[in-house]
Amino acid sequence: MNTAGRIVRLAERDRAEVHFFLDGEMRAALAGDTVLTATLASGHALRWSEFGPERRAGFCLMGACQDCWLWQEEGPRLRACSTPVTEGMRLRTTPPESWP
Repeated sequence: MNTAGRIVRLAERDRAEVHFFLDGEMRAALAGDTVLTATLASGHALRWSEFGPERRAGFCLMGACQDCWLWQEEGPRLRACSTPVTEGMRLRTTPPESWP
């Protein structure tokens, strides 16, 4: 398996699995993961930089820098680094104004 460019979970795999949707695609995470951990461990960048073509993966990882915002399909945004992922959560990596 090619794991280049993604986070690989090496330990602590005995927690319950939860499923969430990211940009309409179902992803799996472990109960207790933050949205940031769940997103990166599922092989997806957190979002694209608004200043260039780079993918973003969070910056401070403690809720201070605002680099990890994602949007719930209901509209409100959340900080991926400090929000626990929940079963059935529906998230978008782009702001609502860019949704079809």
